[in-house]
Amino acid sequence: MEAGKMEVRGIEIKNRTQALAEIAAVGADGQGCRLMAPKAVHRVLKVSGLTPVQANILKQEMLAKGGEAAVARGVVDGSVQATDVLLMGTLKQYEALLAKLKMQPFALKQLGEKIREALQNLEGRPVCRLACRDRELTIGERTLVMGILNVTPDSFSDGGLYFEPEKAVERAWQMVEEGADIIDLGGESTRPGVVPPTPGYDPVEPQEELRRVLPVLEKLVAEKIPVPVSIDTTKAVVARAALAAGAHIINDQTALRADPQMAGTAAEYGAPVILMHNQSGTEYRDMLGEIVHYFRASFEIAERAGLSREKLIIDPGFGFGKTVEQNLEVLRRLGELACLGRPVLVGTSRKSMIGKTLNLPVDQRVEGTAATVALAVAGGADIVRVHDVKEMVRVARMADAVVRRRCGSGE
Repeated sequence: MEAGKMEVRGIEIKNRTQALAEIAAVGADGQGCRLMAPKAVHRVLKVSGLTPVQANILKQEMLAKGGEAAVARGVVDGSVQATDVLLMGTLKQYEALLAKLKMQPFALKQLGEKIREALQNLEGRPVCRLACRDRELTIGERTLVMGILNVTPDSFSDGGLYFEPEKAVERAWQMVEEGADIIDLGGESTRPGVVPPTPGYDPVEPQEELRRVLPVLEKLVAEKIPVPVSIDTTKAVVARAALAAGAHIINDQTALRADPQMAGTAAEYGAPVILMHNQSGTEYRDMLGEIVHYFRASFEIAERAGLSREKLIIDPGFGFGKTVEQNLEVLRRLGELACLGRPVLVGTSRKSMIGKTLNLPVDQRVEGTAATVALAVAGGADIVRVHDVKEMVRVARMADAVVRRRCGSGE
Protein backbone atom coordinates (compact mmCIF):
# COMPACT_ATOMS: atom_id res chain seq x y z
CA MET A 1 0.00 0.00 0.00
CA GLU A 2 1.15 3.53 -0.76
CA ALA A 3 2.86 5.30 2.17
CA GLY A 4 0.67 7.83 3.93
CA LYS A 5 -2.62 6.04 3.18
CA MET A 6 -3.04 4.25 6.49
CA GLU A 7 -5.60 1.49 6.97
CA VAL A 8 -6.35 -0.92 9.81
CA ARG A 9 -8.08 -4.29 9.46
CA GLY A 10 -8.39 -7.56 11.31
CA ILE A 11 -6.62 -10.75 10.27
CA GLU A 12 -8.01 -14.19 11.11
CA ILE A 13 -5.21 -16.54 12.12
CA LYS A 14 -6.22 -20.18 12.61
CA ASN A 15 -2.88 -21.94 12.96
CA ARG A 16 0.87 -21.58 12.97
CA THR A 17 1.16 -22.21 9.22
CA GLN A 18 -1.18 -19.33 8.49
CA ALA A 19 0.66 -17.11 10.97
CA LEU A 20 3.95 -17.77 9.19
CA ALA A 21 2.41 -16.83 5.85
CA GLU A 22 0.90 -13.58 7.13
CA ILE A 23 4.10 -12.48 8.87
CA ALA A 24 6.17 -13.32 5.79
CA ALA A 25 3.74 -11.30 3.66
CA VAL A 26 4.70 -8.06 5.45
CA GLY A 27 8.35 -8.66 4.59
CA ALA A 28 9.76 -10.03 7.85
CA ASP A 29 12.90 -12.16 7.56
CA GLY A 30 12.77 -15.91 7.98
CA GLN A 31 14.08 -15.99 11.54
CA GLY A 32 11.64 -13.28 12.57
CA CYS A 33 8.76 -15.25 11.05
CA ARG A 34 9.64 -18.33 13.06
CA LEU A 35 9.98 -16.37 16.29
CA MET A 36 6.78 -14.38 15.89
CA ALA A 37 4.42 -17.04 14.50
CA PRO A 38 3.69 -18.68 17.89
CA LYS A 39 2.77 -15.24 19.23
CA ALA A 40 0.17 -14.71 16.52
CA VAL A 41 -1.96 -17.78 17.32
CA HIS A 42 -4.23 -17.49 20.36
CA ARG A 43 -5.84 -20.57 21.89
CA VAL A 44 -8.51 -20.93 24.56
CA LEU A 45 -8.50 -24.38 26.19
CA LYS A 46 -10.92 -25.73 28.76
CA VAL A 47 -9.45 -28.12 31.32
CA SER A 48 -11.90 -30.07 33.47
CA GLY A 49 -11.78 -31.98 36.73
CA LEU A 50 -8.88 -30.26 38.51
CA THR A 51 -8.43 -30.01 42.26
CA PRO A 52 -8.00 -26.53 43.76
CA VAL A 53 -4.28 -27.23 44.24
CA GLN A 54 -3.83 -28.19 40.59
CA ALA A 55 -5.92 -25.25 39.40
CA ASN A 56 -4.01 -22.74 41.55
CA ILE A 57 -0.63 -23.91 40.24
CA LEU A 58 -1.88 -23.95 36.65
CA LYS A 59 -3.32 -20.45 36.96
CA GLN A 60 -0.17 -18.99 38.53
CA GLU A 61 2.07 -20.58 35.92
CA MET A 62 -0.09 -19.30 33.05
CA LEU A 63 -0.19 -15.80 34.52
CA ALA A 64 3.59 -15.86 34.93
CA LYS A 65 3.93 -16.53 31.19
CA GLY A 66 1.72 -13.56 30.29
CA GLY A 67 -1.40 -15.59 29.63
CA GLU A 68 -4.63 -15.87 31.59
CA ALA A 69 -6.57 -18.57 33.40
CA ALA A 70 -10.11 -18.46 34.77
CA VAL A 71 -10.98 -20.75 37.69
CA ALA A 72 -13.94 -21.19 40.03
CA ARG A 73 -14.16 -18.55 42.76
CA GLY A 74 -13.84 -21.19 45.47
CA VAL A 75 -10.41 -22.31 44.28
CA VAL A 76 -8.60 -19.64 46.31
CA ASP A 77 -9.99 -20.74 49.68
CA GLY A 78 -10.46 -24.40 48.78
CA SER A 79 -14.23 -24.25 49.21
CA VAL A 80 -14.77 -26.27 46.01
CA GLN A 81 -13.62 -29.85 45.51
CA ALA A 82 -13.09 -29.59 41.76
CA THR A 83 -13.01 -26.89 39.10
CA ASP A 84 -12.75 -26.30 35.40
CA VAL A 85 -10.00 -24.00 34.19
CA LEU A 86 -10.18 -21.82 31.09
CA LEU A 87 -6.68 -21.22 29.74
CA MET A 88 -6.12 -18.25 27.42
CA GLY A 89 -2.86 -17.56 25.69
CA THR A 90 -0.68 -17.59 22.59
CA LEU A 91 1.20 -20.66 21.40
CA LYS A 92 4.37 -19.00 22.69
CA GLN A 93 2.88 -18.72 26.16
CA TYR A 94 1.68 -22.31 26.07
CA GLU A 95 5.15 -23.48 25.07
CA ALA A 96 6.58 -21.81 28.18
CA LEU A 97 3.77 -23.20 30.34
CA LEU A 98 4.34 -26.76 29.13
CA ALA A 99 8.04 -26.55 29.86
CA LYS A 100 7.23 -25.55 33.44
CA LEU A 101 4.52 -28.19 33.95
CA LYS A 102 7.08 -30.90 33.25
CA MET A 103 8.64 -30.08 36.62
CA GLN A 104 5.41 -29.81 38.64
CA PRO A 105 3.91 -32.42 41.00
CA PHE A 106 0.20 -33.28 41.45
CA ALA A 107 -0.06 -35.00 38.02
CA LEU A 108 0.50 -31.68 36.25
CA LYS A 109 3.20 -33.22 34.07
CA GLN A 110 0.57 -35.61 32.67
CA LEU A 111 -1.86 -32.73 32.25
CA GLY A 112 0.82 -30.89 30.28
CA GLU A 113 1.00 -33.79 27.83
CA LYS A 114 -2.76 -33.64 27.32
CA ILE A 115 -2.54 -29.90 26.71
CA ARG A 116 0.28 -30.45 24.22
CA GLU A 117 -1.75 -33.08 22.35
CA ALA A 118 -4.79 -30.79 22.13
CA LEU A 119 -2.67 -27.90 20.84
CA GLN A 120 -1.06 -30.11 18.20
CA ASN A 121 -4.45 -31.38 17.05
CA LEU A 122 -5.82 -27.85 16.78
CA GLU A 123 -3.05 -27.00 14.34
CA GLY A 124 -4.78 -29.24 11.81
CA ARG A 125 -4.16 -32.76 10.58
CA PRO A 126 -2.06 -33.50 7.52
CA VAL A 127 -3.61 -35.28 4.57
CA CYS A 128 -3.54 -39.00 5.34
CA ARG A 129 -4.47 -42.32 3.81
CA LEU A 130 -6.98 -44.44 5.71
CA ALA A 131 -6.69 -48.13 4.91
CA CYS A 132 -10.15 -49.67 4.57
CA ARG A 133 -9.12 -53.29 4.08
CA ASP A 134 -8.68 -53.57 0.26
CA ARG A 135 -9.78 -49.96 -0.30
CA GLU A 136 -8.21 -46.67 0.69
CA LEU A 137 -9.62 -43.25 1.52
CA THR A 138 -7.67 -40.00 1.36
CA ILE A 139 -8.65 -37.90 4.37
CA GLY A 140 -8.10 -34.15 4.43
CA GLU A 141 -7.53 -33.43 0.75
CA ARG A 142 -11.21 -32.72 0.14
CA THR A 143 -14.52 -33.44 1.86
CA LEU A 144 -15.65 -37.00 1.23
CA VAL A 145 -19.31 -37.78 0.55
CA MET A 146 -20.94 -40.87 2.05
CA GLY A 147 -24.13 -41.96 0.30
CA ILE A 148 -26.88 -43.41 2.47
CA LEU A 149 -28.34 -46.74 1.34
CA ASN A 150 -31.11 -47.93 3.65
CA VAL A 151 -32.43 -51.40 2.86
CA THR A 152 -35.25 -51.05 5.36
CA PRO A 153 -39.01 -50.72 5.11
CA ASP A 154 -39.22 -47.98 7.74
CA SER A 155 -36.31 -45.48 7.56
CA PHE A 156 -37.49 -41.95 8.31
CA SER A 157 -36.54 -40.52 4.92
CA ASP A 158 -36.42 -43.25 2.30
CA GLY A 159 -37.91 -46.29 4.02
CA GLY A 160 -38.95 -48.92 1.49
CA LEU A 161 -37.46 -47.24 -1.59
CA TYR A 162 -34.49 -49.60 -1.76
CA PHE A 163 -35.81 -52.55 0.26
CA GLU A 164 -35.54 -54.82 -2.79
CA PRO A 165 -31.89 -55.86 -3.35
CA GLU A 166 -31.95 -55.06 -7.08
CA LYS A 167 -33.12 -51.51 -6.44
CA ALA A 168 -30.55 -51.07 -3.66
CA VAL A 169 -27.66 -52.19 -5.88
CA GLU A 170 -28.86 -49.91 -8.67
CA ARG A 171 -29.04 -46.98 -6.24
CA ALA A 172 -25.51 -47.70 -4.96
CA TRP A 173 -24.06 -47.52 -8.46
CA GLN A 174 -26.07 -44.36 -9.14
CA MET A 175 -24.56 -42.72 -6.05
CA VAL A 176 -21.06 -43.69 -7.18
CA GLU A 177 -21.74 -42.07 -10.56
CA GLU A 178 -22.94 -38.96 -8.73
CA GLY A 179 -19.67 -38.73 -6.82
CA ALA A 180 -20.11 -40.75 -3.63
CA ASP A 181 -16.82 -41.75 -2.01
CA ILE A 182 -18.39 -44.27 0.41
CA ILE A 183 -21.66 -46.24 0.41
CA ASP A 184 -23.23 -46.64 3.87
CA LEU A 185 -25.40 -49.76 3.90
CA GLY A 186 -27.90 -50.19 6.72
CA GLY A 187 -30.53 -52.83 7.46
CA GLU A 188 -32.06 -51.43 10.64
CA SER A 189 -33.96 -48.18 10.99
CA THR A 190 -32.74 -46.34 14.06
CA ARG A 191 -34.32 -43.44 15.88
CA PRO A 192 -32.74 -40.81 18.10
CA GLY A 193 -32.24 -42.41 21.46
CA VAL A 194 -31.43 -45.86 20.11
CA VAL A 195 -29.79 -46.60 23.47
CA PRO A 196 -32.21 -47.33 25.02
CA PRO A 197 -34.90 -47.70 22.33
CA THR A 198 -37.61 -45.07 22.25
CA PRO A 199 -41.20 -45.25 20.99
CA GLY A 200 -41.18 -45.58 17.21
CA TYR A 201 -38.03 -47.70 17.16
CA ASP A 202 -38.49 -51.40 16.46
CA PRO A 203 -35.31 -53.44 17.04
CA VAL A 204 -34.42 -55.84 14.25
CA GLU A 205 -33.04 -59.28 15.03
CA PRO A 206 -29.51 -59.91 13.69
CA GLN A 207 -30.65 -62.58 11.24
CA GLU A 208 -33.27 -60.27 9.76
CA GLU A 209 -30.73 -57.45 9.50
CA LEU A 210 -28.33 -59.80 7.70
CA ARG A 211 -31.12 -61.03 5.44
CA ARG A 212 -31.58 -57.44 4.31
CA VAL A 213 -27.99 -56.34 3.84
CA LEU A 214 -26.01 -59.39 2.72
CA PRO A 215 -27.61 -59.87 -0.73
CA VAL A 216 -26.92 -56.20 -1.53
CA LEU A 217 -23.40 -56.29 -0.14
CA GLU A 218 -22.48 -59.53 -1.91
CA LYS A 219 -23.74 -58.15 -5.21
CA LEU A 220 -21.79 -54.90 -4.81
CA VAL A 221 -18.61 -56.81 -3.96
CA ALA A 222 -19.12 -59.18 -6.91
CA GLU A 223 -19.59 -56.22 -9.22
CA LYS A 224 -16.39 -54.64 -7.80
CA ILE A 225 -17.93 -51.37 -6.74
CA PRO A 226 -14.95 -48.98 -6.67
CA VAL A 227 -15.64 -47.26 -3.33
CA PRO A 228 -15.61 -48.61 0.24
CA VAL A 229 -18.88 -49.92 1.64
CA SER A 230 -19.60 -49.31 5.31
CA ILE A 231 -22.00 -51.46 7.29
CA ASP A 232 -24.28 -49.38 9.51
CA THR A 233 -24.92 -51.63 12.51
CA THR A 234 -24.62 -51.81 16.28
CA LYS A 235 -24.31 -55.61 16.37
CA ALA A 236 -20.95 -57.39 16.20
CA VAL A 237 -22.47 -60.50 14.62
CA VAL A 238 -23.84 -58.40 11.77
CA ALA A 239 -20.56 -56.49 11.41
CA ARG A 240 -18.56 -59.73 11.34
CA ALA A 241 -20.75 -61.31 8.63
CA ALA A 242 -20.64 -58.11 6.58
CA LEU A 243 -16.86 -57.85 6.86
CA ALA A 244 -16.52 -61.50 5.88
CA ALA A 245 -18.67 -60.74 2.83
CA GLY A 246 -16.44 -57.83 1.84
CA ALA A 247 -17.55 -54.70 3.72
CA HIS A 248 -14.78 -52.21 4.45
CA ILE A 249 -15.91 -49.99 7.35
CA ILE A 250 -18.15 -50.32 10.42
CA ASN A 251 -20.52 -47.45 11.19
CA ASP A 252 -21.52 -47.96 14.84
CA GLN A 253 -24.18 -45.57 16.12
CA THR A 254 -23.34 -46.56 19.69
CA ALA A 255 -19.58 -45.98 19.44
CA LEU A 256 -18.58 -49.54 20.46
CA ARG A 257 -20.84 -49.49 23.55
CA ALA A 258 -23.89 -51.59 22.60
CA ASP A 259 -21.96 -54.76 21.82
CA PRO A 260 -18.75 -55.61 23.74
CA GLN A 261 -17.55 -57.71 20.79
CA MET A 262 -17.68 -54.87 18.24
CA ALA A 263 -14.25 -53.37 18.89
CA GLY A 264 -12.55 -56.76 18.76
CA THR A 265 -14.36 -57.64 15.53
CA ALA A 266 -13.13 -54.43 13.89
CA ALA A 267 -9.59 -55.05 15.13
CA GLU A 268 -9.62 -58.62 13.82
CA TYR A 269 -10.56 -57.48 10.31
CA GLY A 270 -8.52 -54.26 10.37
CA ALA A 271 -11.63 -52.23 9.61
CA PRO A 272 -12.04 -48.54 10.43
CA VAL A 273 -14.93 -47.68 12.73
CA ILE A 274 -17.16 -44.61 12.73
CA LEU A 275 -18.04 -43.75 16.33
CA MET A 276 -21.27 -41.80 16.79
CA HIS A 277 -22.14 -39.84 19.92
CA ASN A 278 -25.43 -41.13 21.26
CA GLN A 279 -27.10 -40.76 24.62
CA SER A 280 -30.52 -41.17 26.16
CA GLY A 281 -31.98 -37.78 27.05
CA THR A 282 -30.84 -34.27 26.27
CA GLU A 283 -29.45 -33.12 29.62
CA TYR A 284 -25.91 -31.72 29.55
CA ARG A 285 -23.82 -29.59 31.87
CA ASP A 286 -21.19 -28.90 29.22
CA MET A 287 -22.39 -30.43 25.95
CA LEU A 288 -19.24 -30.17 23.81
CA GLY A 289 -17.07 -31.16 26.74
CA GLU A 290 -19.22 -34.22 27.39
CA ILE A 291 -19.16 -35.19 23.72
CA VAL A 292 -15.36 -34.98 23.70
CA HIS A 293 -15.21 -37.08 26.89
CA TYR A 294 -17.57 -39.64 25.31
CA PHE A 295 -15.30 -40.08 22.31
CA ARG A 296 -12.18 -40.38 24.44
CA ALA A 297 -13.87 -43.16 26.40
CA SER A 298 -14.68 -44.94 23.11
CA PHE A 299 -11.05 -44.51 22.03
CA GLU A 300 -10.06 -46.41 25.16
CA ILE A 301 -12.53 -49.21 24.39
CA ALA A 302 -11.04 -49.50 20.91
CA GLU A 303 -7.44 -49.47 22.08
CA ARG A 304 -8.07 -52.13 24.73
CA ALA A 305 -9.39 -54.37 21.95
CA GLY A 306 -6.33 -53.74 19.78
CA LEU A 307 -8.02 -51.29 17.43
CA SER A 308 -5.70 -48.38 16.73
CA ARG A 309 -6.94 -44.83 17.22
CA GLU A 310 -5.80 -44.15 13.65
CA LYS A 311 -8.70 -46.39 12.53
CA LEU A 312 -11.37 -44.25 14.21
CA ILE A 313 -13.67 -41.58 12.77
CA ILE A 314 -15.97 -39.50 14.99
CA ASP A 315 -19.56 -38.46 14.35
CA PRO A 316 -21.20 -36.00 16.80
CA GLY A 317 -24.57 -37.68 16.29
CA PHE A 318 -26.95 -35.03 15.02
CA GLY A 319 -30.47 -35.89 16.13
CA PHE A 320 -29.38 -38.36 18.81
CA GLY A 321 -29.71 -37.19 22.40
CA LYS A 322 -29.99 -33.55 21.37
CA THR A 323 -32.73 -30.96 20.95
CA VAL A 324 -32.97 -28.88 17.79
CA GLU A 325 -31.12 -26.02 19.49
CA GLN A 326 -28.44 -28.39 20.75
CA ASN A 327 -27.97 -29.82 17.26
CA LEU A 328 -27.52 -26.32 15.88
CA GLU A 329 -25.03 -25.52 18.63
CA VAL A 330 -22.96 -28.62 17.83
CA LEU A 331 -22.87 -27.61 14.17
CA ARG A 332 -21.88 -24.07 15.14
CA ARG A 333 -19.08 -25.35 17.38
CA LEU A 334 -18.00 -28.31 15.27
CA GLY A 335 -14.42 -27.04 15.12
CA GLU A 336 -14.01 -27.79 18.83
CA LEU A 337 -13.86 -31.50 18.00
CA ALA A 338 -10.52 -30.90 16.29
CA CYS A 339 -8.85 -31.32 19.69
CA LEU A 340 -9.41 -35.08 19.32
CA GLY A 341 -7.26 -35.28 16.21
CA ARG A 342 -9.58 -37.66 14.35
CA PRO A 343 -11.55 -37.26 11.09
CA VAL A 344 -15.06 -35.91 11.65
CA LEU A 345 -18.18 -37.23 9.91
CA VAL A 346 -21.35 -35.11 9.88
CA GLY A 347 -24.79 -36.60 9.19
CA THR A 348 -27.49 -33.92 9.09
CA SER A 349 -29.18 -35.01 5.86
CA ARG A 350 -32.96 -34.39 5.90
CA LYS A 351 -33.05 -34.64 9.70
CA SER A 352 -35.67 -33.13 11.99
CA MET A 353 -33.34 -30.30 13.03
CA ILE A 354 -33.81 -29.04 9.46
CA GLY A 355 -37.51 -29.87 9.26
CA LYS A 356 -38.31 -28.15 12.56
CA THR A 357 -36.15 -25.11 11.80
CA LEU A 358 -37.70 -24.56 8.36
CA ASN A 359 -41.08 -26.18 9.09
CA LEU A 360 -40.68 -28.53 6.13
CA PRO A 361 -41.46 -32.22 5.53
CA VAL A 362 -38.72 -34.78 4.83
CA ASP A 363 -39.01 -34.52 1.05
CA GLN A 364 -38.41 -30.75 1.05
CA ARG A 365 -35.18 -30.50 3.07
CA VAL A 366 -32.55 -30.46 0.31
CA GLU A 367 -31.72 -26.76 0.67
CA GLY A 368 -31.60 -27.01 4.45
CA THR A 369 -29.32 -30.01 4.18
CA ALA A 370 -27.11 -28.08 1.75
CA ALA A 371 -26.73 -25.25 4.27
CA THR A 372 -25.70 -27.66 7.03
CA VAL A 373 -23.25 -29.46 4.74
CA ALA A 374 -21.57 -26.19 3.76
CA LEU A 375 -21.33 -25.11 7.40
CA ALA A 376 -20.00 -28.53 8.38
CA VAL A 377 -17.22 -28.26 5.79
CA ALA A 378 -16.38 -24.80 7.12
CA GLY A 379 -16.32 -26.27 10.63
CA GLY A 380 -13.82 -28.97 9.71
CA ALA A 381 -15.90 -31.97 8.61
CA ASP A 382 -13.96 -34.55 6.62
CA ILE A 383 -16.95 -36.66 5.58
CA VAL A 384 -20.62 -35.76 5.08
CA ARG A 385 -23.28 -38.50 5.13
CA VAL A 386 -26.15 -37.65 2.77
CA HIS A 387 -29.16 -38.92 0.85
CA ASP A 388 -28.94 -36.45 -2.06
CA VAL A 389 -25.48 -37.31 -3.33
CA LYS A 390 -25.35 -35.36 -6.59
CA GLU A 391 -26.47 -32.11 -4.98
CA MET A 392 -24.31 -32.45 -1.85
CA VAL A 393 -21.19 -33.33 -3.87
CA ARG A 394 -21.58 -29.95 -5.55
CA VAL A 395 -22.11 -28.20 -2.22
CA ALA A 396 -19.04 -29.88 -0.72
CA ARG A 397 -16.84 -29.02 -3.71
CA MET A 398 -17.87 -25.37 -3.55
CA ALA A 399 -17.31 -25.23 0.21
CA ASP A 400 -13.93 -26.93 -0.22
CA ALA A 401 -12.90 -24.33 -2.80
CA VAL A 402 -13.36 -21.66 -0.12
CA VAL A 403 -12.37 -23.41 3.09
CA ARG A 404 -9.47 -25.67 2.22
CA ARG A 405 -7.68 -23.03 0.14
CA ARG A 406 -8.19 -20.40 2.80
CA CYS A 407 -7.34 -22.40 5.91
CA GLY A 408 -4.79 -24.80 4.54
CA SER A 409 -4.69 -28.52 5.25
CA GLY A 410 -2.45 -28.35 8.27
CA GLU A 411 0.51 -29.70 6.32
